[in-house]
Amino acid sequence: MVGVLALAGCAKDSGGSGGSSNNAAAGSCVTATAPSAGAAAASSSAASGKVDGSSMRVGLAFDIGGRGDASFNDAAAAGVDKAKTDLGVKDVRESTAGANEDEAAKEQRLTQLASAGYNPVVAVGFAYADAVKAVSAKFAGTKFAIIDDDSITAPNVTPLVFSEEQGSFLAGVAAVYKSKNCHVGFVGGVNTPLIQKFQAGYEQGAKAASSKVVIEKDYLTPAGDFTGFQDPAKGNVVAAAEISKGADVVYQAAGASGKGVFEAAKSAGVLAIGVDSDQYNQKTVETTRDVIITSMLKRVDVAVYDYLTAVATNTLSSLPKRFDLKVDGVGYATSGGKINDIVPVLDGYKQEIISGKITVSTTPSN
Repeated sequence: MVGVLALAGCAKDSGGSGGSSNNAAAGSCVTATAPSAGAAAASSSAASGKVDGSSMRVGLAFDIGGRGDASFNDAAAAGVDKAKTDLGVKDVRESTAGANEDEAAKEQRLTQLASAGYNPVVAVGFAYADAVKAVSAKFAGTKFAIIDDDSITAPNVTPLVFSEEQGSFLAGVAAVYKSKNCHVGFVGGVNTPLIQKFQAGYEQGAKAASSKVVIEKDYLTPAGDFTGFQDPAKGNVVAAAEISKGADVVYQAAGASGKGVFEAAKSAGVLAIGVDSDQYNQKTVETTRDVIITSMLKRVDVAVYDYLTAVATNTLSSLPKRFDLKVDGVGYATSGGKINDIVPVLDGYKQEIISGKITVSTTPSN
């Protein structure tokens, strides 16, 4: 167990107070000395000067759950909402995928947006990859962006991809520092390579902070069954099972199913970690906000806003190839003040990742 760590704090990735002290007292689970924090990373957003996007007609194709999922889709929506405010975007059409819909439905959704003159069209989620590839070839004059997929090489398609494993590493560190049992959990929505990145980073971060931590990990549905992102009841049951085994901090990467994970944590009197958006401030989960100690921020809002800004200014080549910790593409939330005492610890690990001293794996160890 390490003692009191005197570390210099640096700028955080979200709003909220960083606390008045730079000392973070480690719990009995912690076995590693945290690295010291260095200089803060520069943000990728906030283009200088006024940008006029009033002539853009933006099409937004949501993944299942749509606006109001308190997670992935809401983050994309926030980026578009910011573009309305800052860039003057007036015309936005939204459409939402259904659970386990076929490729024809996805292609039809994108085709309808492009045919109606919406340009650019933003597809929210890797499930749109085949549809974007097919539809973008038919509408060469329409710009498309796709979140979480970089397999399409068409000149009118921009991938918006993230280093989810890096942000999840910090979530794992936070879990260890806040765990009383030295036993934490992970609940993934669908067992895909993308969600495995969240698991991989979380496990690596937890193990970096503690050599004795026990980690539960479960998925709600196998690959191909996307209902795992929209089943709060199942999220509740799976999280409750992990808690019954001793997990007292549970990290969820399960879309709208995360609501059930938070409910299970509240019922059992344990803690939870949100994902994608700052879920402490999300209206749809506000009844359980008291158990949310932090959220792994996947800045889909930043990526979407930056993309729309780049379209308006014809500077798409300036976008980062991957939204990672270095450009604030991922991070952690401090809303609620529940991790203020360990912000210097998290920032120390953050700088180790940015500098390359720590390389975070994208695949789970087992």
